[in-house]
Amino acid sequence: METTLITKLFTSFEEIKHLREDGSEYWSARDLQLLLAYKDWRNFEIVMEKAMTACREAGNSKFDHFVGVNKMISAGKTAEREIFDIHLTRYAAYLIAQNGDSRKQE
Repeated sequence: METTLITKLFTSFEEIKHLREDGSEYWSARDLQLLLAYKDWRNFEIVMEKAMTACREAGNSKFDHFVGVNKMISAGKTAEREIFDIHLTRYAAYLIAQNGDSRKQE
């Protein structure tokens, strides 16, 4: 892979990072889904399941790296609705990228 592309992807990955009050970092699966060019959440969920399996097979608890949360999003001018998201550790994001589908099923 070309060095400039790697640098661009790494920079984009770091830009979607979130920090908790305690200073720990996490990535939103919804944000990572878009960065990795998955249009449909259901297809991205398949990749996350593969990543969770890889996490478990490496001797780690998926609950330490994939934390389910609900968050509010805008649904029009004044409305909001709750959606499911997953907070990911750097390791979880790595596993997702490693287990992704380069064909990006839509």
